[in-house]
Amino acid sequence: MSRSPAPSPRTRVRRLPERAHYDADTVAAIVDAAMICTVAFQIDGVVHAIPTLHWREGAHLYIHGAKASRMLKALTAGEACVTIALADGLVLARSAMHHSMNYRSEVIYGRFEAVTDPAHKLASLRALIDGLYPGRWETLRPISAKELNATALLRIALDEASAKVRDAGVKDDEEDLGWPVWAGVIPLRTVLGEPVTETDSVGRETPPTRFG
Repeated sequence: MSRSPAPSPRTRVRRLPERAHYDADTVAAIVDAAMICTVAFQIDGVVHAIPTLHWREGAHLYIHGAKASRMLKALTAGEACVTIALADGLVLARSAMHHSMNYRSEVIYGRFEAVTDPAHKLASLRALIDGLYPGRWETLRPISAKELNATALLRIALDEASAKVRDAGVKDDEEDLGWPVWAGVIPLRTVLGEPVTETDSVGRETPPTRFG
């Protein structure tokens, strides 16, 4: 199977390159499947890696926060590296060295840009809310101009990114196949818990989410 080439030398997967994916569809799907990414950057020569909520619109990953955030200020001033990791299954082999995990991961390089147009900001925040809770935006108290102005919105292009995926069974040595221990894959899934309604909530019906 032919694969898209790495978009840059720093995105090329060197360890187990057969697991690498560079196509836009795979990159976008992993961004969409996760809710939290980790953003690495520098402030005064010190490296920081901060987990934060994200969402995707087209070919960009978006994050948001308070305008006073040191992280958001630093991200528009220098290079950043964004990572995402999703655990999909525990792979139990017949030997300790062949235990593994099925996963989807991603690395994105580039520089964040600030989105300052109020209409764009409002539409992007709506995409965040409705992406998690379909149709909820229209039911909420509208965002005020003060709230919108106090919120910083940043985005980074997904054009310099690489994905790495393992989705397979056990890779045991042939001589270990007869060892009398269970071998296989235990899938991992994210499931919704029981909703807890606030006692003073006027609305009593739990809204739908993208998870179910």
